[in-house]
Amino acid sequence: MERLQKVIAHAGIASRRKAEELILEGKVKVNGKVVKELGVKVGPNDRVEVNEIPLEREEPVYFLFYKPRGVISSVHDEKGRKAVVDYFPHIDARIYPVGRLDYDTSGLLLLTNDGEFANLLMHPKHNIEKVYIAKVKGIPFREKLKQLERGIRLEDGMTAPARAKVISVDKRKQTALVELTIHEGRNRQVRRMFEAIGHPVMKLRRDRYAFLDLKGLNAGESRELTAHEVKQLYALANSTR
Repeated sequence: MERLQKVIAHAGIASRRKAEELILEGKVKVNGKVVKELGVKVGPNDRVEVNEIPLEREEPVYFLFYKPRGVISSVHDEKGRKAVVDYFPHIDARIYPVGRLDYDTSGLLLLTNDGEFANLLMHPKHNIEKVYIAKVKGIPFREKLKQLERGIRLEDGMTAPARAKVISVDKRKQTALVELTIHEGRNRQVRRMFEAIGHPVMKLRRDRYAFLDLKGLNAGESRELTAHEVKQLYALANSTR
């Protein structure tokens, strides 16, 4: 038996807080009866409806995926481009990505059918570390890296403090590999940060998300998260809000 709002959140209908609001507003039914109390628990055989629509309940699944470049971080694409869920034809659950990586960016992406888990990790205040490896034009001097670390003023506001270090340089080609650790998830943020300091990104990969990495995976491959890893992510997100 699980709390009704948790079941609604897991189904991806809304966050747990929004699910509580739906219950209090009388928009949720259990076995045909309107429920307005938050303490109600339901089992797998109970029929739950939200706004008169039956809830489809699935066992939660969690995947770590190495997204290749040239793949859309979506369930489908109107232009017919390959989407991340196309790599999971063997999975019956209706999974979707947690956040996104740009079309031209590769690396670590989580996918799940657990709406509460996804909403929690995508909360703007979760403060979870994300580590990127960027191949950039030019070789950034230390002062440029300090600008990234202090924060860059972009059109949508100042970025939070970050960590940056040069991994390697190619003096002949005048390029560098830079590791950048951020805690936010704005649209094309890493690319915009490097553009702002005059070192446009040529290639970009997300190497780590919190304590998770890509070890053992090639582009296009995935693995299930362990139960312990899921619990760790829940605990980490809750501790940083």
